[in-house]
Amino acid sequence: MLQLTDVTKQFGAHTAVKQLSLEIPEKEMFGFLGGNGAGKTTTFRMILGLLDKTSGDISWHGEPVDYGKSHLIGYLPEERGLYPKLTVKDQLTYLARLRGMVKSEAISELKAWLDRFQVPEYLNKKVEELSKGNQQKIQFISAVIHKPKLLILDEPFSGLDPVNVEMLKEAVVDLKEKGTSIVFSSHRMEHVEELCEHLCILHKGKQVVQGSLREIKRSFGKKNLSVYADFPVDFLRDFPGVTKYKAVMEGCQLQIENELVSQEIFTALQGKGFVRKFDLEEPSLNDIFIAKVGASYE
Repeated sequence: MLQLTDVTKQFGAHTAVKQLSLEIPEKEMFGFLGGNGAGKTTTFRMILGLLDKTSGDISWHGEPVDYGKSHLIGYLPEERGLYPKLTVKDQLTYLARLRGMVKSEAISELKAWLDRFQVPEYLNKKVEELSKGNQQKIQFISAVIHKPKLLILDEPFSGLDPVNVEMLKEAVVDLKEKGTSIVFSSHRMEHVEELCEHLCILHKGKQVVQGSLREIKRSFGKKNLSVYADFPVDFLRDFPGVTKYKAVMEGCQLQIENELVSQEIFTALQGKGFVRKFDLEEPSLNDIFIAKVGASYE
């Protein structure tokens, strides 16, 4: 398990991360959410030892994370950093050897990843000849070629088209199922909601939400309700227990305080006409994020 205890990072008078405490379970995917400047990348760099923490403790399996463990860790930074003039083969062989791999093993692993991503012809191409999306695939391979036990992904899906997003997501899920512990940040709530069992939301360096996604949704309390009907439903705007009302062409979408309110709304709709849809759902992660972080999110 990766554990952070009261971790703080200050840059002069500015506190980028304040008393952050997390337990990131082993062999699981952990989501890290937050707006611009929330402290996500700073936290990643402290975990990796690239930045010194001001105070607090960071440990993995009860031991400090240091350069002696670098061969066990993979990192995909938000800012891409490939050498444009090198070929894919030379670039990734070099990076893999820094992680302790022998050349033949690195080339074999690289070819397997290029085949998986359906770009075997890129082996001897220069990085600068590739599109941004394909450069990102190569950067991803550089983070996982040495089969790390802990993988940190900072905005791994940014700049990718939907087909390549799905391809990369499948690769990440496979790595998790083979035993890799994965921590990743994303601005895309649906990616975190789909992939992660546990998550943390940071806001201005402080954790405002932390825990299992299921428990976070349950504790949030509010539910989403869609009502589509062949009669006006605008009377629901002021219905007791409705906290948010949005008119749509077919009816309305509501946020309500609890499940009991949905039953009262269902009763109120009786006898007014044909109800084509009455759908009660858990709050989305996006709903929770906006409620906790609000207008300050960019």
